[in-house]
Amino acid sequence: MTEAADAILAARRERRLLAPLGAAAPADPEAGYAIQRQVAERLGAVPPAGFKIGATTKQMQDYLGLTGPAAGFVPAESLRPNDATLRFADFLNVGVECEVGLRLGRDLPPGPCTREQAAAAVAEVFPAIEIVEKRYGDLAALGTPTLIADQVFHAAGLLGAPVPDWRAVDLGAARGELRVDGQVRAAGHGRDLLGHPLEALAWLAGSGAAAVFGGLRAGQVVWLGSVTPPIWLEGPCLVEADFDLLGMARLRFV
Repeated sequence: MTEAADAILAARRERRLLAPLGAAAPADPEAGYAIQRQVAERLGAVPPAGFKIGATTKQMQDYLGLTGPAAGFVPAESLRPNDATLRFADFLNVGVECEVGLRLGRDLPPGPCTREQAAAAVAEVFPAIEIVEKRYGDLAALGTPTLIADQVFHAAGLLGAPVPDWRAVDLGAARGELRVDGQVRAAGHGRDLLGHPLEALAWLAGSGAAAVFGGLRAGQVVWLGSVTPPIWLEGPCLVEADFDLLGMARLRFV
């Protein structure tokens, strides 16, 4: 596992694609999460500031060649403020996703979790953007466990303003648009995330990521998944994730 974590971190430092890990590659998702934990330890990110969930929609699972969701830890240094201005050149093959985010108000232990238990642990809900990087060549050659070990494309993320009285909002009905320089590039609904955004949180609590990090903790933030496919950017631009019921998150690349 140490060799795999070394390779992942070296690829990031050198800003190059992650090659298949050969004999060091994790054999299954559980091994992938164990390596992800090692990566977090090397980065001083245990406990993490939060988590991201990838492939919570069928279209994202098809896009990535996955049979279900996958999760990654979020270190504190990847959290960016709403309306952030970022350097496009600081990212490798950068893309953006239109997400529902939340902050936990109480712990969720690792293991089976119902939607109701998940909802009771939530303090705040936000419109959100996840910044992702296409750090891979042939995903089939790389393998899902290695994708998990490398935090499932995660690069950074930001949250918009918290939704007032979010428990009165139908999160499943919320429609989000992803705009680049004012042009709508994709749209989707909260219900696209495993049927409801809080079903995604319940999935996370029972996931391999929660298991290796000892569960989810109060104060952590979670990107629940993108209601759109990733939009890969070609250069500096303004990005907006605009939800009719949740508000807007925004960032600018220069």
